[in-house]
Amino acid sequence: MRELELYIHIPFCVRKCKYCDFLSAPADAGERQKYVESLCRKIRSYGALAKAYHVVSIFLGGGTPSVLDAGQTEKIFDAVYDTFMVDKDAEITTELNPGTVTEEKLRMYQKVGINRLSIGLQSVNNHELRMLGRIHTYEDFIDTFVMARKTGFDNVNVDLISAIPGQTVESWEDTLRTVAELEPEHISAYSLIIEEGTPFYEIYGEEGAASGGMAVLSGEGAALPDEDAEREMYQRTKRILEEYGYRRYEISNYAKEGFRCRHNLGYWERREYLGIGLGAASLIDNVRWNEYASVEEFCRKYGEGIEIVPEFICVNEPESITGSKVKVPREDGERLSVKEQMGEFMFLGLRKMEGISKERFLRTFHEPVEKVYADQIPDLCEKGLLECEGDFIRLTERGIDISNYVMSEFI
Repeated sequence: MRELELYIHIPFCVRKCKYCDFLSAPADAGERQKYVESLCRKIRSYGALAKAYHVVSIFLGGGTPSVLDAGQTEKIFDAVYDTFMVDKDAEITTELNPGTVTEEKLRMYQKVGINRLSIGLQSVNNHELRMLGRIHTYEDFIDTFVMARKTGFDNVNVDLISAIPGQTVESWEDTLRTVAELEPEHISAYSLIIEEGTPFYEIYGEEGAASGGMAVLSGEGAALPDEDAEREMYQRTKRILEEYGYRRYEISNYAKEGFRCRHNLGYWERREYLGIGLGAASLIDNVRWNEYASVEEFCRKYGEGIEIVPEFICVNEPESITGSKVKVPREDGERLSVKEQMGEFMFLGLRKMEGISKERFLRTFHEPVEKVYADQIPDLCEKGLLECEGDFIRLTERGIDISNYVMSEFI
């Protein structure tokens, strides 16, 4: 049986943040219940495919999965366990926002096997949280974090964002040190990205940035940190978190020993994954596809009284992994060429601090990576952006600063 990761998308939140471009939105109780029922039917439709796999990790993302009530979350996991063989030591994560869980809900998470929490804090500064449009305060986060510890969760990630409008290098350092002193097992520290279609893009997008990035949000003026400040924030992140015993193992992720996120490592190492729920992406047999992006369409396709045809994944091959002749699900299934697979291997693997393994590349594609990228690797090494050490090729510190450029060389 092959290893499989499950991603389950919960597209609901209390309120949309000003920087968020994820498939998520507020919804009433009826819409949430209808989605959960459709989601469970979709999960169960993978029964035949599931026979070929054992699940090594599960990740509930969103949106804010913790807006679901305890019964809805239990129902989702009932469907998962009825359909898939889940390893006893599987890493099972749910995202949550401060103020959206109770002790009762946390105990239910443990009951269904959730053993890792990912809490969206973003900043310890309440002014910065208001700028982002977050629904909580730092004090709400502390209440949630203490409750999680009291309930027995010993694998907790805290999400942080730097380069927030109005943020200074000093306030970012305060966020890092304050959170690190709480000793969560994992910290994800991302730099704010201004995405199209968000309120922030209207302010700080091409036109907004050209006018100095000034804005009045909630009656307060704020500008984005400049490039020098953003670079200093990034450099301090590694230095400060290392002081507290966190090791950077991926460009934006830091962990105590033994607490690297196994699910995310699977993405960066191109492990097969099945995404279930609104807009979720999947990669099976080197075929990639995305689920429907509309709640209405998803519920219409998988709702009560609708016959769900089991979906198998196999293209231009006589048989699938289950032994049946099958086709790509829907029209958006895309089989990746070998060249595309190699490119993904490189630009995803280079996100990890250890880099990519030359031996694993050879074992996967039956060609030496130095031959396939005979132009790119020497050139990037000469520029001081890549380094080769033993079996590994990795980004240098300078390469990390312009990682998008480096990775684009392999696409």
